[in-house]
Amino acid sequence: MNGNPLIKTDYPDPDVIRVGDAYYMVSTTMHFMPGCVILRSYNLIDWEILTYVYETLECTDEECLRNEKNAYGRGMWAATLRYHKGIFYICFVANDTGKTYLFRSKNIQGPWTRSEIKGFYHDSSLLFDDDGKVYIAYGNRQIFITELDDTLTEPKQDGFHQMVVEDPDDVYLGYEGTHFYKINGKYYLFFIHLKKGENTRRSQVCYMAERIKGPYRGGEVLDTDGGYCNSGVAQGGIVDTPDNEWYSILFRDSGAVGRLPVLVPVHWQEHFPVFGVDGKIPEIMEPYDSRPGYTYAPLYGDDEFTEKKIKNIWQWNHTPRLDFVKMGKGQLSLQTCEICNNVTQAPNTLTQRLMYPGSVVSVELRAEQLEDGDIAGLCLLQSDYTLIGITRQDDSFFLVQWKRPGEAEGKMNPQTDTTWPAEVARFLLDKPVICLRARAEFTKMKDVADFEVFMDGSWQPFGEKVKLHFKLDHFCGVRAGLFCYATKQLGGMAAFAHFKHDLLGVDERSE
Repeated sequence: MNGNPLIKTDYPDPDVIRVGDAYYMVSTTMHFMPGCVILRSYNLIDWEILTYVYETLECTDEECLRNEKNAYGRGMWAATLRYHKGIFYICFVANDTGKTYLFRSKNIQGPWTRSEIKGFYHDSSLLFDDDGKVYIAYGNRQIFITELDDTLTEPKQDGFHQMVVEDPDDVYLGYEGTHFYKINGKYYLFFIHLKKGENTRRSQVCYMAERIKGPYRGGEVLDTDGGYCNSGVAQGGIVDTPDNEWYSILFRDSGAVGRLPVLVPVHWQEHFPVFGVDGKIPEIMEPYDSRPGYTYAPLYGDDEFTEKKIKNIWQWNHTPRLDFVKMGKGQLSLQTCEICNNVTQAPNTLTQRLMYPGSVVSVELRAEQLEDGDIAGLCLLQSDYTLIGITRQDDSFFLVQWKRPGEAEGKMNPQTDTTWPAEVARFLLDKPVICLRARAEFTKMKDVADFEVFMDGSWQPFGEKVKLHFKLDHFCGVRAGLFCYATKQLGGMAAFAHFKHDLLGVDERSE
């Protein structure tokens, strides 16, 4: 048994299928690499990272953090995952490249063959129909269905193309996040939207038709926050279990930690799906478990950096430049490769999702090889970033806390941020080796963090408590990141060891 949220970290825009007794979930990974994560479960409750679809997507300035460009808030969005005649298909758009990508493989773990579908299909969903035709449904506010050609590379000439559903004008967010199915001979479209009025929050919508061409009729099927801060639960599809029960996996806006997947029971009434129980989401469910003794790999964790490749719980912030990274023998070494003004521009920042209701992360930092002006350490990465680390000035090393300058509350930041960080605290070190720790708490959107350093045999506070935010210019939950960047000259290096990640209040370890 497990309570909602189902996965207590940032896995937005879920799409779930079942093949045999295994469930596979794909989730948005945006600008992080490797990208397009696939998770696996045998009971819809417990999940583990199975693989990623690609190591890198495009070698553009935006995706590689070059020339003051970035892919924050864009990149890979809202993929569809399908299995048809022995082949897995994953389709998504990247909002920085303006392309629609299609990956296919006979094995869910790859290798994946990449192609493109001509055109841009926002929040698209594929449907392989019984008659051999393939359709893609997509859009925002106006939802279209387009028939694809036999190669799945472009719309079929003279094939079906039609707007089938339109959201009313009086909404904050029109229908999007499409999930498209054919079940028992009928066609179903699921969306998320955000209407205006009292108690505004995201909600889940479903439309159904007897024919592909429509007419489609429907409306809201779930409007609830699941008892959490008036944060709507929406955007996702449905899946059946081996014993013919139905569930939906949606996400819940949860503040700075991100968008957390939520499991919702579904039953059918006159061929139309009914979400929840009396319009509410049960806290505890027990779907059929095909492998009750199976042990799932954790979605977060420690790292001693003994391998030459990152564990799958890590992702790089943008496309990494691996010529400047060394791993193995107990440490991660990051060498500077760009002159940067702040950590959001820094290549090779290694990130890990933080967990609800809170995370405690710590790492040992060795900074002897920094050059003048370099900064290395532990950050909490979002557009309103905050960090603790060591900076070198001439022949002196300082422990510092920096954060993004300016008023953060309620304001969106520019997507490209070239500002210098604001200094919060500074302390002269007698040697450039120290253990750093960050504590982030997300309970009921408390969304705060503080830092500590290990000195004189104990953890001691350093700097000030900071407020964490979820903002659309990065469009992801706050992550822990290990970084090293240069502000004056290249060639410096920092080494990290003994990374620890625990749930807040569970096991706050000391060195």
